[in-house]
Amino acid sequence: MRSVHDFLKTAPFDIYELHLFHLVAQHGSFTKAAEIAGLTQSAVTRQVQGVEASLGVELFERTTRSVRLTPAGVMLLAESGQLLGSVDQALRRIREEFAGARKVVRVGVSRSVGLAYLPGFFHANLRRAPEVACEVRYASSTEILSALEANEIDLGVLCPPPRLPNTVRITHRFADAFTPIAHPEAAARFEAASRRQRLAWAAREPWLVLDEATNTGRRLRAWMKRQGIAVDPTMSLDSFDLIINLVALGMGVGFVPIRALALYPHKRTIRRLAWPDRFARELVVVVRRNRKPAPHVAAFVEGVLF
Repeated sequence: MRSVHDFLKTAPFDIYELHLFHLVAQHGSFTKAAEIAGLTQSAVTRQVQGVEASLGVELFERTTRSVRLTPAGVMLLAESGQLLGSVDQALRRIREEFAGARKVVRVGVSRSVGLAYLPGFFHANLRRAPEVACEVRYASSTEILSALEANEIDLGVLCPPPRLPNTVRITHRFADAFTPIAHPEAAARFEAASRRQRLAWAAREPWLVLDEATNTGRRLRAWMKRQGIAVDPTMSLDSFDLIINLVALGMGVGFVPIRALALYPHKRTIRRLAWPDRFARELVVVVRRNRKPAPHVAAFVEGVLF
């Protein structure tokens, strides 16, 4: 069996060089990576070239205009992300538990989760443990799951895909019901129509919908199709808060979470419509499987409310 000593003598690069490789890959630029690392561009270039020479492969395709990963670079980026995340997490816990650094919980929140939800997620923990700070990342569900697998965040709040990665587990589940909303003028046309005529109303109105690339967007579009609602979206967006504000400006109609309307109780330019059937999605809180969290992270997860 190969000893650790033998590995250290022949290892093609160290953690520092791997981190520089990740910076270049993430930003697609040696200049930007050097700026973040506090080095010169030539220093970063030499470090990465040293890694490539040790491995015997090129990790980047370089042109005068761009820097792109080679297939070997793509593999190294994917396989080493979790390693860097684990090292960062270990160092963070050492500083928090033994060096007096302030404890931090890193949370990923899906962009399809409206701002009105956040007090429920954070309020109890801010009250119980005000000494614990929160770092919140607003991103897509796909980005949140990737960050969780790479140990870049401690938990995520999202609408789950049909199949979650085996590396994560669900700690909380919440039902999230939707309602159609419209500007008063469009709402008046809806209310004047018979139930049979309302599908025709829906076909005529400009729709503001969540991007179909999102889990919620795909499920909502499929449900609308089963309802017989023919939609050719005027706008596809990634935020229900944005949809609500655009509806209030008279730019269209949309389906939004009822809870998301809590931030807009006095907007007279928004009317809820009485659609006979109701769409609902599931929101979940997810954490890494098979990894014991720090006590303050575990307490935070337990304190999540909805």
